[in-house]
Amino acid sequence: MASNVSEPRPLIGITSYQERAAFGAWHLDVSLLPREYADTVVRAGGIPVLLPPVGDGFTELAARLDGLLLSGGADVDPARYRQPVDAATEALRPDRDAFEFGLLASALAAGLPVLAVCRGLQVLNSALGGTLHQHLPDQVGHNGHRPRIGTFGGSRVTIAARSRLAGLLGTEAKVACHHHQAIDVVAPGLNVVATSEDGTVEAVESTDQEFLLGVQWHPEQDSDDDRLVDALVAAAAKRAAR
Repeated sequence: MASNVSEPRPLIGITSYQERAAFGAWHLDVSLLPREYADTVVRAGGIPVLLPPVGDGFTELAARLDGLLLSGGADVDPARYRQPVDAATEALRPDRDAFEFGLLASALAAGLPVLAVCRGLQVLNSALGGTLHQHLPDQVGHNGHRPRIGTFGGSRVTIAARSRLAGLLGTEAKVACHHHQAIDVVAPGLNVVATSEDGTVEAVESTDQEFLLGVQWHPEQDSDDDRLVDALVAAAAKRAAR
């Protein structure tokens, strides 16, 4: 169910991919995003604004947006969290890293509500000083978080009582996941508020920002449950109305 937001509807920036893509007779470098991200923002009552990873107008973007959704995608460059590249780390996108780290810094400085999804959670943790496991199967001994490339797996997560996330989803949730990396050292200023059965960090919240939530799963994949994006849009609408 969509959030009950008042007009004007909040603008929610969604980070996008910069990839080589084929459509019709064309093979081009394009800025793109799985449609589910935009659809869930619309259902929640917001206006989605796709943000291609180009340029450096971070302060201007943060001033015009009401909320930010950091989307999933390729692995973060380990140099961002001061580690050498593991052999299993894949398809680095340094241009996207530069854009999203810069945008996130401006968004946090401006107090924008932020929801970070999958890669977005890893960007958030790395940007604030944490580190990542570069290949999660080496840590947990299985491929359950990404059972097959191009297919979402399922994971059951336990959520800390009295957390913001528990207030939205309760203390347990079944979620869609597709990742081979995860948080190792948690960044200062973030609290772990959800884990999977194997101990993988599944969600974090800020200790001081009004709305800063990161989840390792893909909430946009469940069109019957928009509660996380509903909460982002509601927080963005509240901020815009001030």
